[in-house]
Amino acid sequence: MNPALAFALVCLAGGVGAALRFVVDGAVRSRWSLAFPLGTVLINVSGSFVLGALTGAALHGALSHALLLVLGGGLMGGYTTFSTASLETYRLAAECRIGPALANGAGTLVVAAFAAALGLALGAAL
Repeated sequence: MNPALAFALVCLAGGVGAALRFVVDGAVRSRWSLAFPLGTVLINVSGSFVLGALTGAALHGALSHALLLVLGGGLMGGYTTFSTASLETYRLAAECRIGPALANGAGTLVVAAFAAALGLALGAAL
């Protein structure tokens, strides 16, 4: 793939991923009014799973590395938001909500890593 085209596609996919994150987070917030950032957790866990699946597929030849760059780096890079998770963890801790802060920070990391491993195994099986 031409590097300029790859750059343009990664940028476009990143924008689509960010818009998708906005839609998913809005859908979660409209259904559940929680102080816990459930939408961000779901976004990061599902994005980690999809990125794992894409990577597993690429490692086993079922997906080109150019498509992995666009979908993994662009789309999933725009969709997932660990910076928001970090800020929300800090906000919970600053409000002395230590349990939810630990669940958000450490829980998201552990569950997202597990989801990525599961996605990687699934992608490798394709």
